[in-house]
Amino acid sequence: MSRIVIALQNDYADWEPALLMAATRYWLNCEVVTASPDGQPVISMGGLKVATDIGFDAINAESFDALIIPGGYAWEQGTAFDFTALATGFRDHGKVLGGICAAASALAATGVLDDVAHTGNSLASHKKQAGYRGEARYLDQPQAVRDGKIVTAAGSAPDTFTIEVLKALGLYGPEAEQELAEFAAEHRRPA
Repeated sequence: MSRIVIALQNDYADWEPALLMAATRYWLNCEVVTASPDGQPVISMGGLKVATDIGFDAINAESFDALIIPGGYAWEQGTAFDFTALATGFRDHGKVLGGICAAASALAATGVLDDVAHTGNSLASHKKQAGYRGEARYLDQPQAVRDGKIVTAAGSAPDTFTIEVLKALGLYGPEAEQELAEFAAEHRRPA
């Protein structure tokens, strides 16, 4: 069973990890653990209050198969956690590391994207990060990008982000593909 930790902060974008969390926990029987900077509850952009399982200090690459970081307004407000040690630890241990929306830019700041194909909300957002040197590997596209075990996406792509994280974990088989296809079909807006 895969163990996935979702790193939440106040004002996180609740829709970005939601499909991944449901798919892995409900359909694929993974353990999904939520974390916050101090282990205390956080409130999402949509007002969802989450009582997290652990604090960020309990996250380590030896205990988890994936670290997933959703975006949100913490970066714009200047209150975001510095994920450098966690991101490099997961990368160096060959574990799955995912960042979506502002969190993709946060990963850019850590240097873990410099040598892998990646995307995010925009190249300009990544270039604002002092440590970013991966401009040549940035892909300007609406779908998530996976390069080995690192997955990035714009905030508008939680569906392809979910699929690429599942692929990185080796969990995207026929069952997951069918469940996600049915979910997408049920939730499409009529034209």
